[in-house]
Amino acid sequence: MTTNLELSMFTNQSEEELGGRWGMVIDQDLCTGCQACVAACSMENNVPFVGEEDAAYGRTLHWIRIERLWENTKFPEVKMTSFQPMLCQQCHNAPCEPVCPVYASVHSMSEDLNLQVYNRCVGTRYCANNCPYQVRVFNWRDYTDARVRPWLATLQNHLNPDVTVRRRGVMEKCTFCIQRIHKAEDKAKSEGRDVQDGEFTTACAQACPANAITFGRIDNPDSKVRQTVAANPGRASLMLEELGTLPRITYLAEGA
Repeated sequence: MTTNLELSMFTNQSEEELGGRWGMVIDQDLCTGCQACVAACSMENNVPFVGEEDAAYGRTLHWIRIERLWENTKFPEVKMTSFQPMLCQQCHNAPCEPVCPVYASVHSMSEDLNLQVYNRCVGTRYCANNCPYQVRVFNWRDYTDARVRPWLATLQNHLNPDVTVRRRGVMEKCTFCIQRIHKAEDKAKSEGRDVQDGEFTTACAQACPANAITFGRIDNPDSKVRQTVAANPGRASLMLEELGTLPRITYLAEGA
C-alpha cells in the first residue's frame, strides 16, 4: 500500500515523512453480511434512523452499506456469492475535495484522512456527485429533533457525547471514527509515546463477529493491516483503483 506520488495532488512527501496514516482491510471471504458494522457505526457516530417513509425515498443515512454480489442472472441459477462493505475510502486524491465551494470537504495531511467540516457545509451536494463510490449522504431533516418526532424525546441518552449531532442540510460520511483516533493520540502524547498498533479500532471493526475488518496504521510495516495485505498479495485490491483516487481501504477477494 504505497502512494503513487505522481498521482498525488496534495504533497510530494513520502509516507514516512507524513507521520500517522490510517487505513483498513476488509476480507470479503470472512464477511457474512450480518450488518453488525452498520449498526455499530450508527450507534458510535450518532447516525439517525430516518424511518420507513424517508427510507423509501432512498434517504437512509448509514455511513456503511453492505453490497451483495450476485452470480448468474436467471432463476434458479442466480445466487449470492459475497458481500462487500462499502464506506468512505478516505482517498488520498479525494474527488470530493476540489469541488466543494466552501471547503467543507478537506484533507488532513497529518493523518491522511478525508474530513467533513459540518459547520462549513451548505449542502450543495457537489461532493456526493463527484464521489465515484457514492458513500456520502445528505441529511434531509432534523431527525433527532424531538419537536419534529416526539417519540425521540425519550431516546436522547443514547447519543455519543464525543460526536456532534448533525442538523439538516449537511453532507455526512464515514470518518474512520476520528474521535477514537484523537482520543488514542492524545493519550499516547500525554504518555510520551506513539499510538501502538491495535491499541484501539473503529466501531465497525470492533463489532464485526467474523473479524473481517482490520484497522490500523498503514505507514507502520509491522502493523496488522500491512501484514494482512502482505500475506494476501493475490487477493488484495483497491476499489476503482484505475481512477487514481488512492483509497485507504484494501479489499481481500474471496479465496479459492
